[in-house]
Amino acid sequence: MEYVYAALILHESGEELNEDNITDVLEAAGIDVEESRVKALVAALEDVDIDEAVEQTAAVPSTGGAAAGGATEEAEDEESEADAEEAEGDDEEGEDEEEEDVSGEGLGDLFG
Repeated sequence: MEYVYAALILHESGEELNEDNITDVLEAAGIDVEESRVKALVAALEDVDIDEAVEQTAAVPSTGGAAAGGATEEAEDEESEADAEEAEGDDEEGEDEEEEDVSGEGLGDLFG
């Protein structure tokens, strides 16, 4: 995936998509570059309108991502409810410990 990201960075900055430029971006990011993958990427992107491809790709996650995000939130809510029910059955000391564990779970708590 980092190879595609390198190509997108070059495209966005107006640089030519060639093997040397892609290799330079990847090496600057600390990636061990495989020449065959760079060559394959440059060949694959030769006749591609990157702006059009990005627009098409950007439209897909906005509809599909919302559905997936909703399902993820629903699953997390169910897990939280199950954890809360388990905590209710414990003594007060165990309940406090359980609440601390639940409140600190996952990246979802950091980003909403």
